[in-house]
Amino acid sequence: MLTDLPLERLHEYRSAQTEPDDFDAFWQSTLDEARGFDLIRSVTRVDAGLTTLDVYDVRFGGYDGEEVAAWLRVPRGTTAPLPAVVQFHGYGRGRGDAVENLLWASAGFAHFELDTRGQGWSGSRGATADTGIGASHMPGFLTRGILDPHTYYYRRLLTDAVRAVEAARALDLVDAERVGLHGISQGGGMTLAVAGLVPDLRHVVARVPFLCDFPRAIQITDSDPYHEITAYLAHYRDRTDDVLRTLSYFDGVNFVRRARAAASLTVALMDPICPPSTVFGAYHAYAGPKQLTVWPYNQHEGGGVDDDVLALNALRAALVA
Repeated sequence: MLTDLPLERLHEYRSAQTEPDDFDAFWQSTLDEARGFDLIRSVTRVDAGLTTLDVYDVRFGGYDGEEVAAWLRVPRGTTAPLPAVVQFHGYGRGRGDAVENLLWASAGFAHFELDTRGQGWSGSRGATADTGIGASHMPGFLTRGILDPHTYYYRRLLTDAVRAVEAARALDLVDAERVGLHGISQGGGMTLAVAGLVPDLRHVVARVPFLCDFPRAIQITDSDPYHEITAYLAHYRDRTDDVLRTLSYFDGVNFVRRARAAASLTVALMDPICPPSTVFGAYHAYAGPKQLTVWPYNQHEGGGVDDDVLALNALRAALVA
């Protein structure tokens, strides 16, 4: 069943999210601090038993210089720089194992797959720890450090994501001028955030993106992960203002107002996890060229393999043609 507004109302919907006055200064100082640490720590070829691809374990400096893991996959025998797809994952997923997620390298891209700090319990394993726990929070990551934007979990994760783009561009096998992003759900929200923080990306693909239009999301869905926030506020009833202020620094709606890369978004109208209006809120606010694919009868899986094909075609057209 539909989980949100009918389609004609979604086309009219605009997010009411506001941004803090120091939004740009907050993110500039956060990224400047991270850039004060060494970027590439190690690049190690991995014998994954594959005959058509080469796989490298990459370690780089993310938030506060903490070591973050990633995979780099390229077609076997690659020696010249390739257009690159940097990928961010959905909630609960890490970078997985070397033999997983072979589409992008098989299609001829350099594929840089970020490990999601502290996650890796749902569908794929992780290798990167999260050190900043902060005060009391609900199980999960949505309320970890949520009383202050400086301690919030997503400050660390989004900094890792920006540094992942910088790390990919620093590698010999990547053409630094032809880089795109791809992400689903949490990864889609991260993609939109990085699009607002990194000015010269070629194309970004955000499928059923999470982390958008927080004020609306936490009022119209009872599904996790957004429910982590409502459960927290139901318990800590006096912290609403602090929580909403923190979330405004991490809302995809505020990031995309600064985005200039061409973007492809997808939304599913029966999605109970990322309500369609929150995706439309981000889409309408997106400042660069954009297109939106609507799946009327799907839930959070979105277009599934059809979204894979759309993403592949969009990134090939932007990075290879």
